Amino acid sequence: MPHYLVAIHHPDGYDGSLEGEAMMRDIDVLNEEMAAAGARIFAGGLSAASSARSLRAQPGGKVLITDGPYLETKEHVGGFWLLKCANLDEALAWGRKAVVACRAPVEMRAFLARTQDDNPQIPALGQD
Repeated sequence: MPHYLVAIHHPDGYDGSLEGEAMMRDIDVLNEEMAAAGARIFAGGLSAASSARSLRAQPGGKVLITDGPYLETKEHVGGFWLLKCANLDEALAWGRKAVVACRAPVEMRAFLARTQDDNPQIPALGQD
Protein backbone atom coordinates (compact mmCIF):
# COMPACT_ATOMS: atom_id res chain seq x y z
CA MET A 1 0.00 0.00 0.00
CA PRO A 2 1.43 3.46 -0.89
CA HIS A 3 2.84 5.71 1.83
CA TYR A 4 2.50 9.50 1.84
CA LEU A 5 3.98 12.48 3.64
CA VAL A 6 1.56 15.26 4.54
CA ALA A 7 3.66 18.26 5.65
CA ILE A 8 2.22 21.34 7.35
CA HIS A 9 3.76 24.66 6.28
CA HIS A 10 4.02 27.62 8.66
CA PRO A 11 5.37 31.11 8.02
CA ASP A 12 8.81 32.00 9.31
CA GLY A 13 8.59 33.00 12.98
CA TYR A 14 5.34 31.08 13.53
CA ASP A 15 4.50 30.53 17.21
CA GLY A 16 2.14 27.61 17.65
CA SER A 17 1.57 28.51 21.30
CA LEU A 18 -0.52 31.45 20.12
CA GLU A 19 -3.05 29.18 18.42
CA GLY A 20 -6.36 28.64 20.16
CA GLU A 21 -7.55 25.44 21.78
CA ALA A 22 -10.03 24.88 18.94
CA MET A 23 -7.21 24.18 16.48
CA MET A 24 -5.55 21.75 18.87
CA ARG A 25 -8.85 19.92 19.34
CA ASP A 26 -9.35 19.76 15.56
CA ILE A 27 -5.87 18.28 15.09
CA ASP A 28 -6.49 15.75 17.89
CA VAL A 29 -9.78 14.71 16.26
CA LEU A 30 -8.03 14.34 12.89
CA ASN A 31 -5.25 12.24 14.47
CA GLU A 32 -7.84 9.98 16.08
CA GLU A 33 -9.73 9.64 12.79
CA MET A 34 -6.54 8.76 10.90
CA ALA A 35 -5.60 6.18 13.53
CA ALA A 36 -9.07 4.62 13.54
CA ALA A 37 -8.96 4.31 9.75
CA GLY A 38 -5.54 2.63 9.93
CA ALA A 39 -3.99 5.40 7.82
CA ARG A 40 -1.68 7.08 10.35
CA ILE A 41 1.80 5.62 10.69
CA PHE A 42 3.31 8.58 12.54
CA ALA A 43 2.49 12.21 13.28
CA GLY A 44 4.58 14.90 14.87
CA GLY A 45 5.07 18.62 15.27
CA LEU A 46 8.48 20.21 14.87
CA SER A 47 10.23 22.87 16.93
CA ALA A 48 10.71 26.32 15.40
CA ALA A 49 12.88 26.49 12.27
CA SER A 50 15.14 28.92 14.13
CA SER A 51 16.20 26.04 16.41
CA ALA A 52 17.30 23.87 13.46
CA ARG A 53 20.89 22.83 12.86
CA SER A 54 22.10 22.20 9.31
CA LEU A 55 24.85 19.73 8.49
CA ARG A 56 26.83 19.89 5.26
CA ALA A 57 29.53 17.57 3.95
CA GLN A 58 32.94 19.20 3.58
CA PRO A 59 36.12 18.06 1.85
CA GLY A 60 38.13 15.42 3.67
CA GLY A 61 35.09 13.76 5.22
CA LYS A 62 34.42 16.65 7.60
CA VAL A 63 30.95 17.95 8.42
CA LEU A 64 30.07 21.62 8.91
CA ILE A 65 27.27 22.28 11.41
CA THR A 66 25.55 25.66 11.29
CA ASP A 67 22.67 27.21 13.20
CA GLY A 68 19.35 27.62 11.42
CA PRO A 69 17.42 25.83 8.71
CA TYR A 70 19.09 24.45 5.60
CA LEU A 71 17.00 26.64 3.30
CA GLU A 72 16.41 30.35 3.74
CA THR A 73 12.67 30.53 3.09
CA LYS A 74 9.60 32.39 4.30
CA GLU A 75 7.84 29.13 5.22
CA HIS A 76 9.00 26.00 7.02
CA VAL A 77 7.64 22.55 7.74
CA GLY A 78 5.95 22.80 11.13
CA GLY A 79 4.82 19.20 11.44
CA PHE A 80 3.85 16.19 9.39
CA TRP A 81 2.00 12.92 9.11
CA LEU A 82 3.22 9.70 7.54
CA LEU A 83 0.17 7.95 6.11
CA LYS A 84 -0.60 4.61 4.51
CA CYS A 85 -3.35 5.09 1.93
CA ALA A 86 -4.95 2.94 -0.74
CA ASN A 87 -4.31 5.56 -3.41
CA LEU A 88 -3.66 9.22 -4.17
CA ASP A 89 -7.33 10.15 -3.81
CA GLU A 90 -7.42 8.82 -0.24
CA ALA A 91 -4.19 10.68 0.59
CA LEU A 92 -5.61 13.91 -0.84
CA ALA A 93 -8.77 13.48 1.23
CA TRP A 94 -6.62 13.34 4.39
CA GLY A 95 -4.65 16.35 3.13
CA ARG A 96 -7.86 18.35 2.75
CA LYS A 97 -8.79 17.55 6.35
CA ALA A 98 -5.29 18.52 7.51
CA VAL A 99 -5.57 21.95 5.83
CA VAL A 100 -8.81 22.62 7.70
CA ALA A 101 -7.61 21.28 11.08
CA CYS A 102 -4.23 23.04 10.97
CA ARG A 103 -5.48 26.24 9.38
CA ALA A 104 -2.32 26.16 7.26
CA PRO A 105 -1.24 24.93 3.83
CA VAL A 106 -0.03 21.36 3.55
CA GLU A 107 2.10 19.56 0.99
CA MET A 108 1.39 15.94 0.17
CA ARG A 109 3.92 13.61 -1.49
CA ALA A 110 4.15 9.90 -2.12
CA PHE A 111 7.23 8.06 -0.89
CA LEU A 112 9.35 6.46 -3.57
CA ALA A 113 8.45 2.83 -4.01
CA ARG A 114 10.93 -0.01 -3.84
CA THR A 115 8.62 -2.13 -5.97
CA GLN A 116 5.70 -1.21 -8.19
CA ASP A 117 3.39 -3.00 -5.74
CA ASP A 118 4.42 -0.57 -2.98
CA ASN A 119 3.10 2.43 -4.88
CA PRO A 120 1.58 1.99 -8.33
CA GLN A 121 1.39 5.76 -8.92
CA ILE A 122 5.15 6.18 -9.27
CA PRO A 123 7.78 4.15 -11.10
CA ALA A 124 9.59 1.53 -9.07
CA LEU A 125 13.16 2.38 -8.13
CA GLY A 126 15.62 1.16 -10.70
CA GLN A 127 12.88 0.68 -13.30
CA ASP A 128 12.94 3.98 -15.21
